[in-house]
Amino acid sequence: MASAPGSPSPKSSAPLGQGVPPRVRFCPSPTGNPHVGLVRTALFNWAFARHHQGTLVFRIEDTDAARDSEESYEQLLDAMRWLGFDWDEGPEIGGPHAPYRQSQRMDLYKDVAAKLLDAGHAYRCYCSQEELDTRREAARAAGRPSGYDGHCRELTAAQVEEYKAQGRAPIVRFRMPDETITFTDLVRGELTFTPENVPDYGIVRANGAPLYTLVNPVDDALMEITHVLRGEDLLSSTPRQIALYKALTELGLAQRTPQFGHLPYVMGEGNKKLSKRDPQSSLNLYRERGFLPEGLLNYLSLLGWSLSADQDIFTMDEMVAAFDVADVNPNPARFDLKKCEAINGDHIRLLDLKDFTERCRPWLQAPFAPWAPEAFDEVKWQAVAPHAQTRLKVLSEITDNVDFLFLAEPVFDEASWAKAMKEGSDALLRTAREKLEAADWNSPESLKTAVLEAGEAHGLKLGKAQAPVRVAVTGRTVGLPLFESLEILGKDKTLARIDAALARMAA
Repeated sequence: MASAPGSPSPKSSAPLGQGVPPRVRFCPSPTGNPHVGLVRTALFNWAFARHHQGTLVFRIEDTDAARDSEESYEQLLDAMRWLGFDWDEGPEIGGPHAPYRQSQRMDLYKDVAAKLLDAGHAYRCYCSQEELDTRREAARAAGRPSGYDGHCRELTAAQVEEYKAQGRAPIVRFRMPDETITFTDLVRGELTFTPENVPDYGIVRANGAPLYTLVNPVDDALMEITHVLRGEDLLSSTPRQIALYKALTELGLAQRTPQFGHLPYVMGEGNKKLSKRDPQSSLNLYRERGFLPEGLLNYLSLLGWSLSADQDIFTMDEMVAAFDVADVNPNPARFDLKKCEAINGDHIRLLDLKDFTERCRPWLQAPFAPWAPEAFDEVKWQAVAPHAQTRLKVLSEITDNVDFLFLAEPVFDEASWAKAMKEGSDALLRTAREKLEAADWNSPESLKTAVLEAGEAHGLKLGKAQAPVRVAVTGRTVGLPLFESLEILGKDKTLARIDAALARMAA
C-alpha cells in the first residue's frame, strides 16, 4: 500500500527530459454516454499537451465486447469534436502507432504476453476461483494481506500436468518483483508501495482474452507515452504498471516508464464520487441544456486547478498558456451545478452577438420551439437577442424567454398569474393601457414612464406596477427587460394582450 502522505516530496512540474516533447493519451472505453469526469481527464491531458507543444494520443479501449458499443464509440468522437479537443493521433486521423482501437490490436497483446511468459516475467496460474476465495478468507482471518499468495509461482512440471489433466484452464499472471516501488506522482508527490501489498496480478483471462492490466500499459509503452494523467481511482494499479514497464523495457518493447499524475476525484451529492450513473454527470445533459463547450470546460478545469486566485473566468487559450500539472490540487473537488451554470452564463455574455444569435438557433426551432416555424420573426429575434444575451445561464432558456414574441398569445404560468393578478390589478391594467396607448412606442423609456405613472395613480411603485403588465403580455413574472420587450412586440399586440388579460379577470 502507499506510504503515509504526511510529508510528500515537492511535486515535479513535469520535466520533459532532454528535449523530448511529451506524449499523453486519453483512452476512454466506449461504454454508455460520456460523463463530465471523463471530460475533465481529457481536458487536463489536452491542456498539458498543448502547453508543452506535445502530442495528444486519442485511444479507444474497447476490449470488453460485453459492454462496449459502436454507438458509444461514435458518441465519444462526437463529444471530442464538440468540446474542441483536437487530437494528434487516433481514430479518423491515424498515426505511426495505428490502429488506435484496442479491439484491433489483439494479436499484438497475445505476442507480448507470450514474450513475458518466455522471459519469466509472467506465469500460468491454475487456481480456481473457489480456491482463491478460500485462501483469501484465511489470510484475512489471520490478519495478512488478502491478495494473491503466489501459489502457482513455482509449479513443477508434474503439478502443471496434473492441473492440465483436471481440465483446468490457466490465466496468466504477472510476476511482481519482491521489492518496494517508489515513484513521484506529478500531483501527489512521492508515493511508496511495499511488495506485500502489491501481489502478482492477472494479465490474460483463461479464454486468452487480454485484461486492462496488460493492454493499457502495453499500448502506453508501444505508443511511447511519456506522461499518464488519469483519475485517482487508478492510483493503486500504478506500482503494477511500473513493474510491467520495467519488464517491457528489458524486452526492448518500451523506451521508458512514463511519469504519472493522478487527478482528484470529482464529488457529487453526499460527498460521493461522481459516477457516470449520476444524472448530473452526463455530458449529453449539458449539451441538451445549451451549455457552451468553453463554459463547461472552464468550470471543469476548476475542479482541481485554477488559473489564479482571483480569476474564475478564462478562455481555453489562457488555460493552455498557464496549465501546469504540478498546480493540480490532490484533494477531491465538488461539482457545483449552480456555479457551473453561472460560469457558463458569463461565457454566453462574452460571445460576439452574431455568434450568440446563431448558437441559440437550435432552441428556436422544432422540437424545442412551441411556435409554428412560420411564426418565427427574424427581425424580432435580432432585436431581442442583445437583451436575452444578458440574462441566460444556458442557451435552452432562450425558448421560454422569447416565446411571447412568436406565439399568438402568451402561455400563462398559473402560479405567476395568481401572484401578479391580485385585487386591484384590473384597475391598474386599465390605467396602464391608457398610458401605453398614448406613449411613444419608439422609446422604451416612454413605455417605462407610462407604466410608472399608472402605478403612481394607484399608489404603487414601478416594481409592483409592472408585474401585472408583464404577466398579461408574456405570461410570466420574470423574463427579459420588460419595456424593451414591449417595444419589440409592438403596440397593437401589447394592447390586445392587456385587453385579453382584463377579459380573463372579468370572466
